[in-house]
Amino acid sequence: MKQIPITVQGFETLKKTLKQLKTVDRPRNIKAIETARAHGDLSENAEFDAAKERQSFIEGKINGLEYKIANARVIDPDTLSKDDIRFASRVILENLDSGETVKYMLVGQEESDINDGKISVSSPLGRALIGKKPGDEVVLQAPGGKRIYEVMDIL
Repeated sequence: MKQIPITVQGFETLKKTLKQLKTVDRPRNIKAIETARAHGDLSENAEFDAAKERQSFIEGKINGLEYKIANARVIDPDTLSKDDIRFASRVILENLDSGETVKYMLVGQEESDINDGKISVSSPLGRALIGKKPGDEVVLQAPGGKRIYEVMDIL
């Protein structure tokens, strides 16, 4: 089985989402199916069809989350060395062209959310950052042109 690297916070989010699906969403949808079934003719019952489709979606999500949880390799960022950048590192970068500084945390694909400052280790920037140290430059060929960052700090 392929292990899925994930932070402690990401793992807790997966477990919370799974619990929500199993204890709230699934039972609510089962009741919706029962209600729709009570309306009679199922061959022309759009409400029943929608509830069955939703149930399929919920079961798929549950299966996917159970797989990810079973194969998770939970990594606590607080236990990692801050000598170089690796999975779960928090970094401060300076864009050498604009002078803008940004903070990112390198996470797995499941957790990545650029709006929350979390980038995937498999993204172009994430791959370029792995192994870098404070003071190192990172050159990234982006769709808008070349970008050069300096690693300011590893938090």
